[in-house]
Amino acid sequence: MRLRADFGRRAVVTPECYEWVPSPAPGVDRMMLDRVGEEVARATSIVRYAANSRFPAHEHGGGEEILVLDGQFGDEHGSYPAGYYLRNPIGTRHSPRIGSKGATIFVKLHQFEADDTAQVAIDSSKGGWVPGRIAGVEIQPLHRHRDENVFLLRWAPDTVYPEHLHTGGEEIFVLDGAFHDADGHYPRGSWVRYPHGSRHEPYTLAEGALLYVKEGHLPPR
Repeated sequence: MRLRADFGRRAVVTPECYEWVPSPAPGVDRMMLDRVGEEVARATSIVRYAANSRFPAHEHGGGEEILVLDGQFGDEHGSYPAGYYLRNPIGTRHSPRIGSKGATIFVKLHQFEADDTAQVAIDSSKGGWVPGRIAGVEIQPLHRHRDENVFLLRWAPDTVYPEHLHTGGEEIFVLDGAFHDADGHYPRGSWVRYPHGSRHEPYTLAEGALLYVKEGHLPPR
């Protein structure tokens, strides 16, 4: 399968375009954002777990990155409510097990460098915000390895971010509020991937925005 697999092109998925498909595990559905491969794939997805569902034990052959969007995700290592950011490096294993609240996660698979071995579990709800590059923007760092940088970005209402170049690309998932640029409007639940070398001047309106951002990880065109 190849879905939005040209990483030299801008890609957008907004909530009205969601198409949930069942996974091999009962009670576990996926909204595929990009994918290269079949069941084992380089993939970016939203995964929805029904209450009391399970997913078979598996090894992370290319690493796994998770942001818990709602409910409570869990495995044999712990329980992770909404706001947790997890990284399971190459060679780690787990067996997801979900309780009575169910869970929805944003997940990226097979996108780790071989030497990116940090196993991470960060509760982003506990703060860690620092001032951003401009007034009205705050950043919560989550992970950095070589050129790849992952963070949460909190924008105040009516904030304009100066036009900037995406060296190594940029990927955004909207956690709350909405952001905008010359190409579109991106409400909560939107996913946008900007290729290496692209530019934009994003801004917020009255609702502000909370974003997951990954930058520097996409190949040159």
